[in-house]
Amino acid sequence: MKIDVLSLFPEMFEGFLTTSIIKRAIDSDHVEVTIHDFREFATDRHKSVDDTPYGGGQGMVLMCKPLLDCLKTVVTKDSLVILMSPQGMTHHQAYAEELALKQKHIVIICGHYEGFDERIRDYVDVELSIGDYVLTGGELGAMVVMDSVIRLLHGVIT
Repeated sequence: MKIDVLSLFPEMFEGFLTTSIIKRAIDSDHVEVTIHDFREFATDRHKSVDDTPYGGGQGMVLMCKPLLDCLKTVVTKDSLVILMSPQGMTHHQAYAEELALKQKHIVIICGHYEGFDERIRDYVDVELSIGDYVLTGGELGAMVVMDSVIRLLHGVIT
């Protein structure tokens, strides 16, 4: 299985990917994980990835262009694109099993700020939540989903 994660904070994944079962799964080629910093796809001199919400409102939202430009570099016909979102379906064991058994490539988008430009939803197959609470960003949720799926891959836990 291949997993690509789009995040503004790739450093959050360092410990997760280099310890325990996840490290062994990567080292034994059961899974390939790549973390992409979509800030690298920002085009202005400040590397901006956030903007005020269209129509006003509090907070900032993720802009479409940097995120979608990054997404275009990783998505294939075999990809399932997951957006970590509090509005998404709640992740559960049966869905982790389905992902582990049926998917070859998962792309996980980690949200941040107050949300994201709604047009991003047009490029997403599934919105997924890990529970009925708010986190600072989607990175922790992405790690929970990845852990629940990777450990189910054939040969990871013997």
